Amino acid sequence: MERERGPRDTVQGSDQMDFRITADDRVGGQPGRKAKPAQRSASGKSRERVEPSMGRAVGVFVDDERSGGAAPASKGKRPAPAKRGKASPPRRPKKPARRRSGAGGFLIGVLHWGFVLCLWAGIAIAGVIVYYGAQLPSSDTWTVPDRPPNIRILAADGQLISNRGQTGGEATVLRELPQYVPAAVLAIEDRRFYEHFGVDMIGLAAVAVESVQAGRVTRGASTITQQLAKNLFLTPDQTLGRKVQEALLAVWLEQSYSKEEILELYLNRVFFGHNSYGIEAAAQTYFGKSARNLSLGEAAMLAGSLQAPSRLNPKSDPAATAARQKLVLNAMAEEGYITREEAQAAQIDPDHTIRTKVAGSESYVADWVESLMTAYIGDIEGDVVVSTTIDWDLQKQAEFIVREAVATEGPKRGFTQGALVAMDVDGTVRAMVGGVDYQASQYNRAVTAKRQPGSTFKPFVYLAAMEKGYTPDTLAEDAQFEYQGWSPRNASGKYAGTVTLRQGLAYSLNTVAARLAIDVTPQTVIDTAMRMGISSPLTPVPSIALGTQEVNLLELTSAYAPFGNGGMGVIPNVITRIESKDGKVLYEASNAGPGRVIAPNILAEMNDMLETAVEVGTGKGANLNGWSFGGKTGTSQESKDALFVGYTARMVTGVWLGNDDNTKTTLSGGNVPAAIWSQFMTKAHEGLPVTQIPGGAPDAATSQPVAQTVFDPTTGQPAIDPATGQPLVQYVDPTTGQPVDGYAGAAAAPSDPATGLPPDASQNAQTGAPIDPATGLRTGVIIDASGQQIDPATGYPVGQVAPSADSAPIDPETGMPMQLVVDPATGQQVWVPSQPLQAPTQQWEQPQGQFAPPEPVETFAPPQPVEAQPSYQGDRQQRTLMDIIFGD
Repeated sequence: MERERGPRDTVQGSDQMDFRITADDRVGGQPGRKAKPAQRSASGKSRERVEPSMGRAVGVFVDDERSGGAAPASKGKRPAPAKRGKASPPRRPKKPARRRSGAGGFLIGVLHWGFVLCLWAGIAIAGVIVYYGAQLPSSDTWTVPDRPPNIRILAADGQLISNRGQTGGEATVLRELPQYVPAAVLAIEDRRFYEHFGVDMIGLAAVAVESVQAGRVTRGASTITQQLAKNLFLTPDQTLGRKVQEALLAVWLEQSYSKEEILELYLNRVFFGHNSYGIEAAAQTYFGKSARNLSLGEAAMLAGSLQAPSRLNPKSDPAATAARQKLVLNAMAEEGYITREEAQAAQIDPDHTIRTKVAGSESYVADWVESLMTAYIGDIEGDVVVSTTIDWDLQKQAEFIVREAVATEGPKRGFTQGALVAMDVDGTVRAMVGGVDYQASQYNRAVTAKRQPGSTFKPFVYLAAMEKGYTPDTLAEDAQFEYQGWSPRNASGKYAGTVTLRQGLAYSLNTVAARLAIDVTPQTVIDTAMRMGISSPLTPVPSIALGTQEVNLLELTSAYAPFGNGGMGVIPNVITRIESKDGKVLYEASNAGPGRVIAPNILAEMNDMLETAVEVGTGKGANLNGWSFGGKTGTSQESKDALFVGYTARMVTGVWLGNDDNTKTTLSGGNVPAAIWSQFMTKAHEGLPVTQIPGGAPDAATSQPVAQTVFDPTTGQPAIDPATGQPLVQYVDPTTGQPVDGYAGAAAAPSDPATGLPPDASQNAQTGAPIDPATGLRTGVIIDASGQQIDPATGYPVGQVAPSADSAPIDPETGMPMQLVVDPATGQQVWVPSQPLQAPTQQWEQPQGQFAPPEPVETFAPPQPVEAQPSYQGDRQQRTLMDIIFGD
């Protein structure tokens, strides 16, 4: 079957049909228009029109406009082509895809679709920007937030101790920095900083290409302006929304601030690690110097740390920091900021470690000062400068001494930490060590930690007793007893029997302190301690006498200051002045204080005993050549805490040693703590004129032995000397507490018949007890339960005339009148029980030889079940004034 041919197909055969279409035959031709004469062929003959006939095959198109040539003549001859006017032969329609080459067409297609894709991407990006930008507040409200205030803390000589606050350093001015400091940052963080508008499009493209080639994100493309925008306004979240907002804010910053202002803001706000925000804080933290004094190598190290400040800093990873520094220096050389030779010279020697600043013990002081700021000036609204009382040289001496003692003695005695507080006797703090290594532990063991003070608390017990009327020479019984279920014991298990209160404090006898606390009442002890400067809450229980309740070293040390300054209370002070950055005074210290807290006569008695404690007692390990000083040791249960607090007329210092986990040690207050105290105080007193403490112990060269009546334990009455028929008396050296052999007392003097006293004491008959010529004070006065002063010579209130034998006082134990006897040592009349008291039936033997004090003991036993009355036990049971007070 023959296929249908199109108008352009050529049909070949034996017969052909030729036809012509005139102008009138065309669609739209004008009817009646006369046709033009047929054109002649090249031979001059006119063409004849050939009508198609049926049965003859149609030949080729002869229309020149369609076929491009003339059809052959009907009689085997092809007729000449016909021409119509000047029209040119029509061309075949062109198909661009077929006519163009393959590469050119592909390129045009790529450009076309690329344009379309970019158009849609731009619309999408614009939509994202509008969406996240709408979440930001109005740009009219955008302002750069104020930098958090800095606290600049200075020592007494003006030396910088530390910067405190949220930033850790002051703001700096760009023009004050060396040229290479900002150059290092620009070279490594934003080389086109002065060319872009806030967003570096070239940098973004470069990072995109690198990331595609590497198959991962190789590095960031944020400009310095973008980083500043993030630091000022946004969170560190890595999200699309945050990056869009960051770019918008960066553009706003560029429009609102100059390039120099943006760079200065960046250098003062960027994080450098170790709580250091800003170039000044980083320079102080890592190198202990101002950013104005940074070297080229140090500047490169700090700039290199910006990529990962918590890791790439000189303290965290010195090796990585050195490698990063080299990269920064090379970048600076490439950018022309420095030469290659300068870059090479500034690089760290691989064989040397990076020397960075080590935060010392002064940082404990800085932390303490920062904690006081709100109480002193309220909320801090701007940078401030705080002047302190700290002596920089003494601070470093204290740090070295404590650290060395812990390093050398700690492994042997089982302790790892130490603390020291030193202040003038007016409360001015000169040095404070809160631990052996601030970088390892910022916990301040001098201010924050509260530990049991042990026997260093006993002076407040003795002070309360002295204020009640006891004296250092009052006798007390060192023996076990039980009171309401509590039975204090000496750790050594040894008991000395009858001792003076001076001996009891010097040798830190727990039983004597406990008896005193019970007698004066625990609440009175608490009141006394708080009056002296203890501020921690205390509970009124008998065991408070042994230092069982916790206090901090700062308050304990300040509570000893009145002993050295003449009895005036103090408030520990470390801040002298606070100023704003422009010099406005915000606070200035005054000399106001609690006033007198110890009466002069009581002060003399306390210093007498506390000086004896360091001469012959538990504190004899302390020494301070040429200086008069007093002090007290302290050791808590199981030696978990060991303390020594001592003072001169110039300074008071407290030392604590122990472990943070409260584990036991083999320390005592009299060994390592006393040695630390001695070393530090020796340094602190170099070049100062020697000054005696107020009052103090009696002079051994001039003091007279003290007479002590010997009581018969079988009768409870004074032992009678069979040779004289008078009460037996022994004499004790007041400086040592030891009996004096061969001392017979003062020569006998006739008694005044009116008073029964020696003539030189008759003037004191109306007032009771005699006057001590050394102090000008009455001795032996007792305060009874009602608060009256009782003269032990008469048993009646001071000022009343001694009653006669007919009006003898009644013994509360027996209900019988007491007997009036004369003490041969003093010539005074003393009331004694007229009938024997019940006592153990053991045989009494007068002690031979010298008094042997017990070993230093400073521990205690916890309270036990309650019982009503005290009971005594021990090898030496003698009737003493303390026994009479307790009712035994």
